[in-house]
Amino acid sequence: MLDVVDLEKYYARGTVDETHLFKNFNLTVPEGQFLTIIGSNGSGKTSLLNAICGDIPLDGGRVILDSEDISKKKNFERYATIGRVFQDPAAGTCPSMTIMENLSIAENKGRRFDLKRGVNQSRGDYYRSLLEPLGLGLENKLNVKVDSLSGGQRQALALLVSTMAPLKLLILDEHTAALDPKTQQITMDLTGKLVEEKDLTTVMVTHNLRHALKYGDRLIMLHEGDIILDKEGPEKQALVLEDVINMFNEISIEYGN
Repeated sequence: MLDVVDLEKYYARGTVDETHLFKNFNLTVPEGQFLTIIGSNGSGKTSLLNAICGDIPLDGGRVILDSEDISKKKNFERYATIGRVFQDPAAGTCPSMTIMENLSIAENKGRRFDLKRGVNQSRGDYYRSLLEPLGLGLENKLNVKVDSLSGGQRQALALLVSTMAPLKLLILDEHTAALDPKTQQITMDLTGKLVEEKDLTTVMVTHNLRHALKYGDRLIMLHEGDIILDKEGPEKQALVLEDVINMFNEISIEYGN
């Protein structure tokens, strides 16, 4: 379970450009829930993810993961049990290493290192079995360096890499935004499959409203650091695209955009 409690976040505090984004913000994500987050630019989506992962300092409040207060932990400490896939396909893998080396490192995340070989060649068949269902031909490129792959191939690999070790939380940070429509769908299908199979507590930020409605069992909309829509279960399933678009339009009119 993820609990964000009384979150406070300022930007440019004490200057004429001061922004008080989060004011006693609270959010609970139960274990196993797949939460999708939407909102206009500046609504706080990425700031919320960065606050959870420790990539920005908090001005108040706490982040609690599985009953442990992780608010004071460094980001690298949090990432021991949090997986994150970024918008940039180059951000989630080691480009100078091969696919097999990336998968091997991911599989051994959190384990002690010694003087043994870093890559267990006997795991090749297992890695191929993970890659083949993607339909991207990666199963035949285990010894190819990641920087030679397409953006879609790298993002699919990043998603696998982020979920190979046991996780308490999976963060998806607009992870399909840089992909073409076909590869977006492949990546989202893989996302849905992995989240369901591994029963992952997941928080996904997306600008794709169709994906937000189709995937996950709960949807929230942020605006200026506040939750202005929160639907789950049957209520989320009853949402239609036009209703959500109308909400965005109403906000834009209200704030003069």
